[in-house]
Amino acid sequence: MTHPAKIGPGRLVLVVGPSGVGVDTMIDTAREALQNDAGFRFVRRTITRPGDAGGEAHTPITAPEFEHAAERGDFALFWQAHGHRYGIPSDIDDDIETGRTVIANVSRTVIETARARYANLAVASITASRDTLAKRLAHRNRETEVEILRRLDRAGSNVPVGPDVHTLDNDGALEISAAKFLDILRGA
Repeated sequence: MTHPAKIGPGRLVLVVGPSGVGVDTMIDTAREALQNDAGFRFVRRTITRPGDAGGEAHTPITAPEFEHAAERGDFALFWQAHGHRYGIPSDIDDDIETGRTVIANVSRTVIETARARYANLAVASITASRDTLAKRLAHRNRETEVEILRRLDRAGSNVPVGPDVHTLDNDGALEISAAKFLDILRGA
């Protein structure tokens, strides 16, 4: 049995981390810094929630539409979390095949699938202390105290490991974390 070649030569950077760690802020800061560099693509996720639900800019889709899209192969990666379905569009493969670096905010649960699919993968694992996460989650004012505690309990589980994982502490100043994140994206 032959295995299909992994997709490359470009690079896929998976950005992961628990809620409140600052993944969206980190990505937004890098997107601004690299906005004039055609070698980078920042992916907009497709999510089964309304477009005006708040949080990150995403492509809204209904649950039945999502299922049909997944069956058609419209997603390179997809998963379920927090009562929603999330997908990364399959057209990232074209970008990676042409040598671009693609940056995607994903669940830690799809890392192994991505490792099997892409030749040049990096995982940017964003972390912060439990206290920092608790403050950020409370400040968002989107969840009850019980829901926040559940998120905090999950935050330390399923931490990615491997030679392709770059752990980035986001407890301190954004400028420091953002500079380190840009180094990861540039392959430094």
